[in-house]
Amino acid sequence: MSQSTEIEFKTMLSATDFKRIMTYYHVTDEMVVEQTNCYFDTFDNKLKNANAGLRIRLLPSFAEVTLKTPQKEGLLETTEKLTLAEAQKYLTLQQVPANGPVEEKLKTLHVTLKELHIISQLTTKRAEFEIDAGLLALDESFYLPAGHDFELELEVKDAKLGQEAFTQLLKTLAVSYIPAENKISRSLKKKQS
Repeated sequence: MSQSTEIEFKTMLSATDFKRIMTYYHVTDEMVVEQTNCYFDTFDNKLKNANAGLRIRLLPSFAEVTLKTPQKEGLLETTEKLTLAEAQKYLTLQQVPANGPVEEKLKTLHVTLKELHIISQLTTKRAEFEIDAGLLALDESFYLPAGHDFELELEVKDAKLGQEAFTQLLKTLAVSYIPAENKISRSLKKKQS
């Protein structure tokens, strides 16, 4: 189990800008990792209404369940590592692990495990690497049943310095800022369209 604060700045990208930035940073196919996110909520949207998000993420060699909850600055991420087999079992059951830190944090939001169900899914091809400003992620995401977009994320340790670094990064890359909703919101909109 781990807990960490996530402070990130992001912008949507055009396909052209995405390809140009991938070239700028010399991103190779070997640097790109495919991940699938399965998002959960209750039928009455308790997590959405609390500005929280819950997902199981499948990576090439392991999986993780993460609950993101708001805090004064950024989001608190509570994460439990899973094997791929465990994750598949939970996805089949539309559940997350019981008796762990994620369930404990869900209780503070008045959410029980039996209320959960999968609300959407997306697959992202992500290139992630450190730059001077922080951890940079370049994402190409594919939504079910249809949809596709590109995003740049900069994860930082300090919100004020991070905002300045993000603004400078966009200038350096000659990218216009296009507000980016979180992936849960985007995946739900793609599912409904």
